Amino acid sequence: MKNIKLGASLLSWITPLWNAESGKYAIEKTAQAGFDLIEILLPNSMDFDAATVKKQLKDHHLEAVCSLNLPKDAHIAFYPEAAENLIKKAIDKVDELETNLLAGVLHSGIGVFTGKPLTENEKDIITEVWCNVSDYARIRNIDIAIEPINRYESYVCNTAENVLELIKKTGKNNLFLHLDTFHMNIEENNFYDPIIKSGKMLKHIHITESHRGMPGEGTVNWEEFFSALKAIHFEGNLVLENFSSSIPGMQEKVSLWQKSPHDARELAEGSLAFLKDYMKK
Repeated sequence: MKNIKLGASLLSWITPLWNAESGKYAIEKTAQAGFDLIEILLPNSMDFDAATVKKQLKDHHLEAVCSLNLPKDAHIAFYPEAAENLIKKAIDKVDELETNLLAGVLHSGIGVFTGKPLTENEKDIITEVWCNVSDYARIRNIDIAIEPINRYESYVCNTAENVLELIKKTGKNNLFLHLDTFHMNIEENNFYDPIIKSGKMLKHIHITESHRGMPGEGTVNWEEFFSALKAIHFEGNLVLENFSSSIPGMQEKVSLWQKSPHDARELAEGSLAFLKDYMKK
């Protein structure tokens, strides 16, 4: 497990409202806490100066990856053209930042439901959009990692298998899987089998506890999780996506209604120490 990069999400420090000031703050805090990289959750507007961000990253010796969560008005099955255009804009921003990964919820608009399971026609629409954005990303040497999320946030891709099935339909080799331990804890039978089955298709992972708090203080089976990563010789990113109510506005943004026992700094530093300890084992 030598080639794993440890990162913090933008959400480790601020609510998802990227601007010049908040972005600089998140980069500084991520570097000070000792992480290898920061995951930049891209705003739908893509409105920030990539050159400035690149300099800030360089100054703080940080790498970056980007993520995008499709909004309701870019739900692929309903609005394939809007979704494709937004994902391509995100790929452009990743390219401007001179990094090589776009991750996130790229199968559906979060919070959109039809009241029925995903249809074959919807799968075909999603596959076509993924093929188009995959080709667009390949020209720029960018990989795309797609995140399944739980049943209360989407009906499209809830499990690793859901994403892998659709990737297989595309036949593209720069589409990968992005897992999240919070969603896995709800949707998967265990933490071992989905990782083993994913193998080299697994590129990016969000690390968080069952209650979005400090790893080790909830019900996630970390022994099972890390043993699976070791078995597949995982070489991707482990990025914290746990939240603290000490960040103004975070409770409303991520439905964090209970007060967090840890402030943002304690949560980030404690989580990083937890990851490093498990990786030493």
